[in-house]
Amino acid sequence: MRETRHSGKPNLQISVNNLCLDMRGSRVLDQIDLTIDQPGVTMILGPNGAGKSLLLKCIHGLLSPTQGSIGFNGLNGNPKQAMVFQKPVLLRRSVMDNMRFADQDRQTQSKLEQALDSVQLLEKREHPATQLSGGEQQRLALARALITKPDLLLLDEPTASLDPASVLIIEKLIQQATRQHIKSIFISHDIGQARRLSADVIFLNRGLVIEYSDAAPFFFAPHSDEAKAFLSGEIVL
Repeated sequence: MRETRHSGKPNLQISVNNLCLDMRGSRVLDQIDLTIDQPGVTMILGPNGAGKSLLLKCIHGLLSPTQGSIGFNGLNGNPKQAMVFQKPVLLRRSVMDNMRFADQDRQTQSKLEQALDSVQLLEKREHPATQLSGGEQQRLALARALITKPDLLLLDEPTASLDPASVLIIEKLIQQATRQHIKSIFISHDIGQARRLSADVIFLNRGLVIEYSDAAPFFFAPHSDEAKAFLSGEIVL
């Protein structure tokens, strides 16, 4: 049983109702029912092929479910969303031009420079974005997402295979976003990272929600055999 935490700002509530997704004749998400109403980071965990990225893309509107619906409450209208993918998608322009392109509010140059400084890319603001290292590209992708001031930030394994310094910068920015009342949904295969960041955890396997609970009880006393095996480092089929 999860407890809803309250702050001065109304929580964004995401309601996933009987969501099913079929692809190439197979059901890859099956009767997903979730009410995500915690502030902070909701972590999606599960083995490869569990349907984690597909669920994230449905929430973001990149995929249309075969049946069911996704609704948002707690804000006027739909929330402003931003998504960071495992492989950064950057414009073939300079680092600063990537920031300017995303900045729909036409913020000051100093604000954009401050955002780049937060990911330690200010000195590379005139460099071609596609010539950055993998970690630098992902840090730019996150800074570009945050400059849009989203209500909901979706992250699909944003730190996979990155250098430790980039992982640390990205985690600190996610924690900072939480303090600014940005709701995050984060996919990770790193259990240590999940423990550090998550407020609550959705555990998927074979397109099904096996568990959904606050982070502490999930990590210390998961209910399902699949989650226990996953947290122990065993192969989950």
